[in-house]
Amino acid sequence: MRPLFLLLLIIFTQYILPSNVDAADLDEKLLSESGILIDADSGQVLYEKNAEQKMYPASLTKVATAIYAIETADLDEIVTVSAKARAVEGTRVYLEEGEQVPLKKLIQGMLINSGNDAGVAIAEHLGGTSEQFAEDLNSYLQAVVGVRHTHFTNAHGLFNEDHTTTASDLAKITQYAMKNSTFREIFGTEELKWEGEAWSTTLYHHHKMIRENPYKGITGGKTGYVDESGHTLITTAERGDQRLIAVTLKAESQAWAYQDAEALLDYGFDHFETVTIPEGTEFVSDNGSTYSTDQDIIYTRMKGQDAELSVDDQGTLAINQDKESLDTSFVLEGDKDKQEAEKNKKAAADRTDKQSSVSYLWIIIIAGIGLLFFRKWIKRVVM
Repeated sequence: MRPLFLLLLIIFTQYILPSNVDAADLDEKLLSESGILIDADSGQVLYEKNAEQKMYPASLTKVATAIYAIETADLDEIVTVSAKARAVEGTRVYLEEGEQVPLKKLIQGMLINSGNDAGVAIAEHLGGTSEQFAEDLNSYLQAVVGVRHTHFTNAHGLFNEDHTTTASDLAKITQYAMKNSTFREIFGTEELKWEGEAWSTTLYHHHKMIRENPYKGITGGKTGYVDESGHTLITTAERGDQRLIAVTLKAESQAWAYQDAEALLDYGFDHFETVTIPEGTEFVSDNGSTYSTDQDIIYTRMKGQDAELSVDDQGTLAINQDKESLDTSFVLEGDKDKQEAEKNKKAAADRTDKQSSVSYLWIIIIAGIGLLFFRKWIKRVVM
């Protein structure tokens, strides 16, 4: 009875459930246990569900491994495949022990075909051991990307109870990685000719929204699955000036994971827009100080709703909106001449106050001495 129920539910959610939903609908209808949608440019969170909950990412780990390898090593380096890499379980690109492969090719095999053997080969090449690589990767993610709730024990995402992250951290990692042109190229590659010692084939991207069921504006993605994690998914897409990242974790079926990803992206494209404040735009604070943007400022707002922009006396630009979760702020460059004048004016006022204080003190001292002599004189006259 249960298999029949699950089949009917999958059919219902995939073909009957409308994809154009509001945030309130997503709260009820998102089938993955955890999920998040962010704007890739502003980093603002457009929707989240249990986004800070620790979860098992499965092969989504490979996004972190890939960007770490791209940024810290020469992609032309030749990697020698070990026996451990050759013997790893799960999805593989069928590397042979002793085979020598360029690092970039291993990253391609790991991201496009989710090769666990490629992941181990990368880890051992960069860290010496998989364990040391994991330590180095965690340090990099914390120091460079800025995540706080991720702890990886391997390069590929095979289950380990201590191998955990959050939807929020995975979105940040993906946002950071998508700024790199090499990563973007590999992440969105639909197919790749693969010539190896043991395997010659064409690799096809595992993410179905890239190839089999294309989504409008899709730019990349990564799939993941182990029993403990359920189906996990990262999906990136862009339309016009808007770029979105959707992460879903622990869906009971692959169909549910894809339906959730599509619903999140549809929600983002339907309800939000990305706004750019050009470099050099000037703002005046309440006290008359002028501040300007020293680079383009990008923020996200609800379609059809204006944001309230204001600058305080310290030069902080506050962007407030009806949807409080979209509120954000930026520190601006000030009018240096005016700021210097204000600084000099304040310093002069401080000096004047200090001089006045000293003057008052001398007056009090002199008056005290005068009063003392006056009392002695009066005493003499009376006597």
